[in-house]
Amino acid sequence: MSIDMEQVCAGESRDYAPVRDILDRVCDKWSLMIMGMLENEPLRFTALLNAVPGISQRMLTLTLRNLERDGLVSREVFAQVPPRVEYTLTPLGVTLLPAVLAIAYWAYENHATVEANRDAFDEKRDSLALASTTFA
Repeated sequence: MSIDMEQVCAGESRDYAPVRDILDRVCDKWSLMIMGMLENEPLRFTALLNAVPGISQRMLTLTLRNLERDGLVSREVFAQVPPRVEYTLTPLGVTLLPAVLAIAYWAYENHATVEANRDAFDEKRDSLALASTTFA
């Protein structure tokens, strides 16, 4: 399948393109990880909080709310004492999961190479900057 990005991003304003809108949601700092954690089973809030390293309770709440708003995650409250809340991927979220996991897998597999490229770029930039100040 070939994607014509000019056609996909066309419209009144490229800022409101559907691709950017969805990428902004799923490629933020936490959504990808949360969706991956919900791949196999529903999880309670505390289980998600413990499973996603570094996320604060506030950010987990905000991210889950945004994913729920977009229809990617559902929230179910069970009437018991104390109340129990579980989060699950929706059918729409399940259809997005292969793409999300592909991005996560790519990042995991290629992170060292990206870091090495950044270091090489920075080193080259720094050496050029040093050379230009030496001869100035």
